[in-house]
Amino acid sequence: MLRLSFHAVAAALAVLVVAAPVSAQRGAASADSVTPISPPAHPLPPENASAGVTKFSFVAYGDTRGEFDGTYVNTSHMSVVAEMIRRIRARAGTDSAIKFVVQSGDAVLDGRRADMLNVSYVPVVNQLTAADVPYYLAVGNHDVRSSDSDRVKGLKNYFAANAKLIPPDGSPRRLNGYPTYAIAYGNTFLILYDSDIAGDSVQYEWVKKQLEGLDKRRYVNIIAVCHHPTFSSGPHGGSNVESQTQIIRDTYMPLFRKYHVKLLLTGHEHLFEHWVEQYTDSTGRHRLDEIVSGGGGAPLYGYQGEPNLTEYRRANAAARLTVTHLVRPAMDPGGNPFHFVIVNVDGSKISLQVVAPYWGADFNPYRANSVTISP
Repeated sequence: MLRLSFHAVAAALAVLVVAAPVSAQRGAASADSVTPISPPAHPLPPENASAGVTKFSFVAYGDTRGEFDGTYVNTSHMSVVAEMIRRIRARAGTDSAIKFVVQSGDAVLDGRRADMLNVSYVPVVNQLTAADVPYYLAVGNHDVRSSDSDRVKGLKNYFAANAKLIPPDGSPRRLNGYPTYAIAYGNTFLILYDSDIAGDSVQYEWVKKQLEGLDKRRYVNIIAVCHHPTFSSGPHGGSNVESQTQIIRDTYMPLFRKYHVKLLLTGHEHLFEHWVEQYTDSTGRHRLDEIVSGGGGAPLYGYQGEPNLTEYRRANAAARLTVTHLVRPAMDPGGNPFHFVIVNVDGSKISLQVVAPYWGADFNPYRANSVTISP
């Protein structure tokens, strides 16, 4: 009852509080034109300028689509962003300052529709960039869809919304014509790719070259961000293996192990869970963590069951590969609150803190304040 009351109040407030901004947004753009998200006053510095930084933080979250996209601002997304901004301001000026935000996809219910972005998404993200935080979105299946014609519409709107945020075409850290790019800050390199076309060979080769060409002495932390998880236990996972998931397991995971990618940040499942893959190569034993964080405002999911990884383990037996489900979501969607993840970087050590606002404030999936990913 408390949860229903909160959402009922939030919806009522949305009508009263954001009616004017929504009208302004509608007036500012035509029905088929997306208003660009405003850039932060201070974008990330050039890659070389941050080379000496070894301690900082950033935020990761995903799946901000709402049931009333195009009609109202997503109040659940608003509550998540409001808590982000509070945490960002509290850390400002410290060595754990939050430097940027990454979102793992599904900005709105239908990325082909400009009104959904203009009304329900852009105004919320503008609050983050107004707080002077760079923002980076990896596309999800609701953003770009899969058929060629629908994909063109979705990409057009994605590029329009993010034109002032992501590296431009022609940049060495951007795959021309794709929503695929990399950002680098301090000792950490993040690559954001389009998992909806996981089988695209052009994208795969670009990601491979980016990893091959990295200065391993500087970039001790390599992180991949995409929408579809490699392993999950929600309605998109369990006994269901989507085509994108299978391709990621067969192609991207061997690539990520080869270049010792340390962390995967994904969404698609509207819940929180944490997987750990361990493997051995000629340099020793390594660990690759996957965070599934889809609690940005989309309708919440619950646990559906464990995926069958027998064939995956068999195919990678030479690497002595193990997969552990470190944190499982609740079976009841109500036990999986809206949330985001603060990723803390301290040299080669990465720690994670899960933050859930309002009714999820006591959400504590690790039974502690945070968890450290050991080198």
